[in-house]
Order: sequence, then structure tokens, then C-alpha cells
Amino acid sequence: MGPDRGVPHLTAQRTIVHFADLHLDSPFAWCEATGDVARRRREALRDTLLAIVELVRSTDADALFCGGDLYEHDRVTLDTADFLRQTFASLDPVPVYIAPGNHDWYGPTSVYATGGWSGNVHIFRDAALQAVSLAPGITLWGAAHCAPANTDNFLGDGFRVSGTGAHVALFHGAERSWLAAQGEGKAPHAPFETAEIPDSGLHHAFLGHYHRPADGAHHTYPGNPDPLQFGEEGERGPVVATIDAEGGVACERHVVAVTPVHDLRLDVTGLTSRQQIRDSLREKAESLAGLARLTVCGDLEPSLDLQEDTIREQLLETFDAVQIRKSELHLAYDLEEIRGEPTVRGRFVEDVLGAELADDEKRRVLRMGLRALDGRDDLEVL
Repeated sequence: MGPDRGVPHLTAQRTIVHFADLHLDSPFAWCEATGDVARRRREALRDTLLAIVELVRSTDADALFCGGDLYEHDRVTLDTADFLRQTFASLDPVPVYIAPGNHDWYGPTSVYATGGWSGNVHIFRDAALQAVSLAPGITLWGAAHCAPANTDNFLGDGFRVSGTGAHVALFHGAERSWLAAQGEGKAPHAPFETAEIPDSGLHHAFLGHYHRPADGAHHTYPGNPDPLQFGEEGERGPVVATIDAEGGVACERHVVAVTPVHDLRLDVTGLTSRQQIRDSLREKAESLAGLARLTVCGDLEPSLDLQEDTIREQLLETFDAVQIRKSELHLAYDLEEIRGEPTVRGRFVEDVLGAELADDEKRRVLRMGLRALDGRDDLEVL
């Protein structure tokens, strides 16, 4: 599709739907899903893309933007490639603009380089921003990652827009201040500064890379539209944006996720039997489905066994996949009582409490030693 194809309506305003970071064919190792469960989760990602396409139709949007990481380059299947071509073709004549990211980078072996894409699909193939006409008076600049790493700043080297009217960008990149503030553990692929957007003459940049949504005066990260890890915060999903010929951009985020993900907490403080644990888990899981991460916390009575496999089996009656963590769990030993015992345990506690160790180190040694003396194998070393 050439720069003059544009969209069918000749007005000074365009409505677009923007999304990024879907990661089709993700292995779902983050939720410990395997086999059929992982396959169902990958199918759910496809359902999410179909929901985004339906959003384009329901809002009568003039174009669909994808800010990269649409799929996993090293895992993508031929079936997924066919699914993408058919899904985007179903929008024809509404144009689809794709700016490949570091996970779906453009190269001779990428899905993007194969044939069969419908005429409404425009894939940016250059590591420098290139212009296409989105509408009379509105220009879109897009670029691609052409390798999985070491992509330079698309706004660097003195990049400036050319021509009058509104100018918006579509690319996959790491805004430096957001990266530092959020500490997401993401590598700085195509790093840039927020100020470089207006300094280059761009009115707005529609971006991908950060999974946490962000809305700035001159940029938008939609966030991953379907969950990609536990503990995600912030309403995330495709953005419906209106762009006018003066460069004004108004955005509204929509939630289209089809994968329910739940973070549950089980505080075992005061629980004295396995039945109480079962009852508490049953209450927390009631009416839920999908994926669950359970954080077991609190002070566990030393007389109570807490077997992870038993908890997992119960939760798998409700959820497709379960992750259990016990980093906030402690044994509720009464150290002063044990210290007074005429036993090996008592002497051990007395010696550790009297040792010249930091308080954190004392607690770690005491828990590890008391677990060993009690023959405990149901808890991690805390």
C-alpha cells in the first residue's frame, strides 16, 4: 500500500485503534502452564486480537495501528501467520499499519516478509521513520526493528518531520524516564526521550514495548491487551484515538482481555488445621476461573503441615494454571519458650540468639535450623 492510499473518508479528522505487545505464541511459562492449558492460553491471545478487530468495526475507526511485538519471532507458527493474514484481511479496506518490535522484528525470515498479506496491510520495513499519508493533512511516520536487539533511537540523528499538517508516529521503543521510573526490567530497545517527540515536529507517538499503560501529552503506551504476567497493574488495552489536522489527539482506552488472571493471598496466621486452609482457599476461588497466583503469607503454626502439592491440586479444580509462592511465609515459633527447653532445640536457639549476628541473619539461621530439627520439608528456606 503506497503513501497515498490512505483511508476512504476525506475529512480533517481520523479515528484509529492502537494496540501493541500481544505476543502471540507466547509459551506462557510465566504462569507455569503446559500442554493443553498453554495451548488454550495461546488461543485466548488470538481471541483478544479478534476483539481488537471488532473494536475497529464497532467504533467505525479509519485505521488500526500495531506498535510491535505482535508475535514471538522464535516461536511463531505457520498457522499463526495465516491467522494474522486472514484477520487483517477481514478489515479491508480499513488500513492496518504495523511497526515491528524487538520480538517480531522485520527480517528476511520474519512472517512480515512472506507473501499473502492483503492490500490494506502496511508493514514498516525500515529502521528509520518513513512517512505515509493517513489522511489529507495527517501524516503517519513508522519504523521497524530489523533485529532483535541494538536498535537505535528512531528520533535520533536530527530526525525532523517534513510537510504541513498533523504528524503522528508509530514505533516500538523505550521512553527513558518511564523505564527508569517503573523498573520493569526491560532492555532499552530504541530508547528515546519524551521531549524528542515534539522537538522533532511530531504531535504524538503511538508506541509499543512497555506492558504497563502510559498516557503522556505527546505519547501513548496502550499496554499489553491480554495478561502477560501476574501482578500487572493499571487498565490496559487498545486505545481509540481521534487525530485532527491540527495535531490534536484524544485517546480512550478499552479493555478487551479474555484471559482472567487473579492474584490471591492466603494468610495462614491463626489457622490450625488443613481443613481451615481448604475452606479458606475454597472461599477465595469461588466464582473465579482462568489463571491464579497464590501468595501464602503469615505465621504458620509449626504443628501444621503445608504441602504445596495439596494446595495446587485444590486450586487446579478451579483454575487452568496455578503458581504458588511462599516468600512471605514464616513459621510461628515461640523462640523464648523454645529457648527455655532442656533440649537440643533449646540449646540451638540459645546459641543463635547469643551469637554476634545481624538480626536478619539470626532469623534466617533460626528458621532454617528449627525446620531441620523438626524434620520439616513443606516450606522453602526463609
